[in-house]
Amino acid sequence: MSKSRSYLSSPFGSALLGGVIVAVFGWVAIAAGWIQSEGGTTTTVAAPLTAPVADKGEAGGSNVVNQIYQRDGDGVAFIESEMPASAAAPSPFSPFGEPQPEPESGTATGSGFVIDDEGHLLTNNHVVEGAENIQVKLGDSDTAYDAELVGSDPSMDLALLDVKAPQEQLHPLPLGRSGEMEVGDPVVAIGNPFGLDRTVTSGIVSALQRQIEAPDGFSITDVIQTDAAINPGNSGGPLINAAGEVIGINSQIATGGGGGGNVGIGFAIPIDTVRAELDQLKNDGEVDHAYLGLSGATIDADLAKAVNLPVDAGVLVQEVVPDGPADKAGVQGGQTAATIEGAEARLGGDIITEVEGEKVASMDEIVEIVNEAEPGDELELTLRRGDETKTVAVTLGDRPDSEAGE
Repeated sequence: MSKSRSYLSSPFGSALLGGVIVAVFGWVAIAAGWIQSEGGTTTTVAAPLTAPVADKGEAGGSNVVNQIYQRDGDGVAFIESEMPASAAAPSPFSPFGEPQPEPESGTATGSGFVIDDEGHLLTNNHVVEGAENIQVKLGDSDTAYDAELVGSDPSMDLALLDVKAPQEQLHPLPLGRSGEMEVGDPVVAIGNPFGLDRTVTSGIVSALQRQIEAPDGFSITDVIQTDAAINPGNSGGPLINAAGEVIGINSQIATGGGGGGNVGIGFAIPIDTVRAELDQLKNDGEVDHAYLGLSGATIDADLAKAVNLPVDAGVLVQEVVPDGPADKAGVQGGQTAATIEGAEARLGGDIITEVEGEKVASMDEIVEIVNEAEPGDELELTLRRGDETKTVAVTLGDRPDSEAGE
């Protein structure tokens, strides 16, 4: 397989982990703040592994799995969300791929964890989205407490709940720093796979700076990859470091193209990303994200040669959202449909070679730049259009719902 194929496809599909809400994604060029989803089977797009394998010796293994479980287990929640028919069956497939009839209603199950003594609890948005009623069981207790949705961010697949439980039943978990994790560091996952409450598994950080798709089609960057076994029902549960601190929220798995169970490749939203959103979730109930409004494909030397591009690095613009920020700035998408090693692409669009005067080598880099920006910020893009090089200023907008983005 040539290198150009690696940017247009991937051997794994990523599946959401929450109860009845399990999805598999297919190939599409990643968008900076907008990913065009064509439906069907898609794949997780992974950024290159950038952190070296590290051995932290006894310091990293001083807190054994049992100690972490004893310390943090009571702060992990089992979540049950009662869904109306429209939300109970977002996909015609079960976690294992068998067609399922449309139910009149349903229950989504997942995990979460307490973050303070006020009753705030973090989980994945796809565990509770559209729920008419949310109930939470804490630790190994069978007592179910009502919970209310405080705020959500579908683009990062995050939700903040307020659990109506007595304070003595709340056992907040300490939040660590995902940016300090290294490949090879030990981690522990606690959750409720397939409804089996307070299940603990262990493994390592397999890779850093991965990129996955949220259920609404937008990109989540800097994701942690782990081989700790996580399965449907682990969604929203904590990924914990050797010090007993939460460094990620377990959210998706790669299914290897068949079935819905663990194959040793799971993905967790980094807790540093969550930290940056907590205040907005608590105070506003939502999170504002910057929006560029285009989709693109990473260029490498093989792809450049295959389609006769004038540069061998950068991002080939595939589509531009009508009336979006990039469109208003004059960025042009591809007009000619082509198939490259079985993957569909659009040729003839602008090539982005620099952002803010810095060279960009991949669409992942543009996604990360936009994710770190705020609505209203201006980005200067250097474009190659035919034999000409030009610079345009794009004023980033507010990220729309997925339907508006498509």
